Amino acid sequence: MYLKKSFIIAFAISIIGLGAWETYWRSQGYHPTLNDEKSLWAMHRAKVETASKNEVVILGSSRAYFDIQLNEWENETGKTPIQLALPGSSPLPTFHDIVNNTNFNGTILIGVTPGLFFSTTFPQASPWSRAQSKVDYFKNRTYAQRINYQLSIPLQENLAFISADEEEWSDDIDLKSLLRKVQIGKRTDEPIKPPFNNFGIVTLDRNMSMTDRTINDTAFANGIIKVWHFFGKGAPPPDKVATIAFFMEDLKKFKARNGNVILVRFPSSGGVRMGENHGLPRTDFWDDLVKQAQVKSYHFEDYDQFKNLKCPEESHLSSKDAQYFTTELLKIMKADNALSNSKTN
Repeated sequence: MYLKKSFIIAFAISIIGLGAWETYWRSQGYHPTLNDEKSLWAMHRAKVETASKNEVVILGSSRAYFDIQLNEWENETGKTPIQLALPGSSPLPTFHDIVNNTNFNGTILIGVTPGLFFSTTFPQASPWSRAQSKVDYFKNRTYAQRINYQLSIPLQENLAFISADEEEWSDDIDLKSLLRKVQIGKRTDEPIKPPFNNFGIVTLDRNMSMTDRTINDTAFANGIIKVWHFFGKGAPPPDKVATIAFFMEDLKKFKARNGNVILVRFPSSGGVRMGENHGLPRTDFWDDLVKQAQVKSYHFEDYDQFKNLKCPEESHLSSKDAQYFTTELLKIMKADNALSNSKTN
């Protein structure tokens, strides 16, 4: 009897506590969202295993993630692409995985963010390891992990306080993140990264769009710009020779089985664009890559409708501009016969 009573009391206290915690964070402006995590990525990577010649896979870093909107793509082509772009990552490990570990021979659109695409082939370097860790997780995930993720989705979609994004944003509110914010003195001489707040919302189909706050709150957007400049100052020199050589080897294999690759340089603006132009000039990097790859390639600066697009935080398009960019890019690519088996109306 006492055990049953104790259980009921403990359960009631837990429910009241969780309700109060949820209410508090909602009062602070938080709302339920999906976490952008390896399990979600792996769920979509699995689709490549059975994808047909008519399918499109999107690779790249966060610009390919934010700037391609899946609904607009489907409206223009009749098909939803498989979105496998990864923030802060080189696309080369994922492209290597698909080329060497699947039979897919459809279309792969690769976003070329110069500072990441040409960064490195060193396995322990962040741009490489971030992507490779997702590939490894896909290969090694257990059935228990798959079921656990499926069970977590309703909780993520309905509870604001469940936030454990793998990016470790400064404004995450899970317990681990809250503890991480506790700073006791400066323990190293390393420069301190500015606060890096989440500025995107992901859906179950891995459609990423910029938050309204980033678009409308200049101070918030400026905080993200500070992070980009911080990363830019601390970035090691690019390894153009090794990265292009690695890519070209996989591209040759993919072309040999009649696969189609499209390269896209997505928009950037402000100080980020100036930094890219200075440290990774187009003629030395993009133009050389396009010359060697000999595939359909599209640089935003070559089109009047794109070259003056402004990114709220200098590196990604607002949701509205991303919708426009996706629609216009597809019109250009279809006119150029870059995409096969897509509707033309």
